[in-house]
Amino acid sequence: MIEPAQQARPDFYDKKVALVLQGGGALGSYQAGVYEALENSDYPPDWVAGISIGAINAAIIAGNAPRDRVLRLREFWEGITSPTAFWPSGLTGAIGAWQRKASGLAALTFGQPGFFAPRAPHDWLFGGSMSYYATSALKSTLERLVDFDRVNDPREMRLSVGAVNVQTGRFAYFDSAEIAIKPEHVMASGALPPGFPPVEIDGEHYWDGGLVSNTPLQYVLDYYPRRSRLCFQVDVFQAFGQLPSNLEEVAEREKDIRYSSRTRVGTQSFHERHQVRHAINELYESLPSEIKATEQAQRLYEYACVTRMDIAQLIYRPLEPQGGSKDYDFERALMNDRWAHGLSDARATLRASPWLAPMPRDIGVRVFDIMHDILAAKFDAAATEDSQERMPVEQAHEPAPAKKTSQAAPAGDKPV
Repeated sequence: MIEPAQQARPDFYDKKVALVLQGGGALGSYQAGVYEALENSDYPPDWVAGISIGAINAAIIAGNAPRDRVLRLREFWEGITSPTAFWPSGLTGAIGAWQRKASGLAALTFGQPGFFAPRAPHDWLFGGSMSYYATSALKSTLERLVDFDRVNDPREMRLSVGAVNVQTGRFAYFDSAEIAIKPEHVMASGALPPGFPPVEIDGEHYWDGGLVSNTPLQYVLDYYPRRSRLCFQVDVFQAFGQLPSNLEEVAEREKDIRYSSRTRVGTQSFHERHQVRHAINELYESLPSEIKATEQAQRLYEYACVTRMDIAQLIYRPLEPQGGSKDYDFERALMNDRWAHGLSDARATLRASPWLAPMPRDIGVRVFDIMHDILAAKFDAAATEDSQERMPVEQAHEPAPAKKTSQAAPAGDKPV
C-alpha cells in the first residue's frame, strides 16, 4: 500500500520546530515511531526535550547524526526488549493479557538488559539502599549510544531534560544551551523512586521529573527569549477511557488519568497564559502615545508577546486495554506495535498539517489533535451506520400510534 503524500512545507511557514516527549517507561517506543516520521518530513526538530523515558529518547536523538538517529533508537529499544524477542506476537484476549502480565512480572523480577537490574543481595543485607534496582547499565547504554560531544555542540540540536531535586522538591531543567549535558543528567530525569536510585549531580540529588511535571512543554514554549514554534507534543497516556470492569483495568485507568491530567493542565495553562500575552500586546498597541509612555503601561507591556505557537498533540491510544503493568511491560512485540502506532499517527498528522491554515491575528496559540478528529469522525460514521441498520427493524415492530413523540438524546463525550 502506497502512503499518501505529505503536504510540502511552504516557505511562509518559518516557525522553529520542537519535539517534547512525556515520561511513560515501556510506552516510550511510541515516541520513537513519531520521531521516525518527523525525521523523514519537512519538520525535523531543532530542539528536543524530554522527561523520564522521554529524556532517554531525546538524548539518543540529539546525540546522533540525523542518518543514525532512528537506527540508534531501534538499537536501544531492541536491546532492552531482547529477553522477549522470540515471544509470539499478535496474541489477544485472555492469552494476550496473560503474556503481558508475564512480561511485566519478568521486568520486575529480572530487570531489563542495558537499563536496570535488581540490586545484589548484599545491598539489602548491609542496608543503605535507596532503590529496588540499580541503573549502572543505563549509564553504559547512554555512553554507547549517545555522542555527548554532539549534544553539547551549540551548532547541533538542542536537548533539555527535566528532574526534581530530592531535598528542595524544586523542578530543574538541564539544558544543553546552558550547561554541558552528561549521562547523569539524563539518568536523573528517569530516576523514578523507589524503583530507581536518585542521581547525584554537583552535590545535589535528583529524581524523575515526572514526580512534578510529566511533560516539558511549558519549559520549551516559555523559554525566554521566546520564538514562534511548531511543537510536537507526544504523550503516552490518554485522558479518555472506558469505565474499568476489574482491578487490572482500574490500575491502568488510574495511571492514564494521573499522568494525562498533568499534561492537560500544563497545556491549558500555557494556552491561557499566552493568549493573555497577546491580548496585552493588542491593548498596548491601541493606547495613545502619552499613555504608552507611562510607567504603568511600560510595566504591563513587559508581559506582552507577539510570538505564535502551534501545538500538535500526538497521544498513544491503544486499541485494547494493556493493563496496569503497561509502563513496565517491555515485551518485544508490544514495543514494535507501539513504535508502528507512533509512526502511523505522526504520518497522518503530517499529511493533514493543520498548522498551515491561516492563523487569526488575535490568536497566540493553536492546539491540534488530528488523531482525535480522525477517530471521532470514525465513531460518528459507525454510529450513523448502526442507527440506519436498526431503523427498518424498529419501524417494523413499532405500533402506529395516533401521535408520535420524540426525545433528544443527551449530549456526551464520544469515545476516541
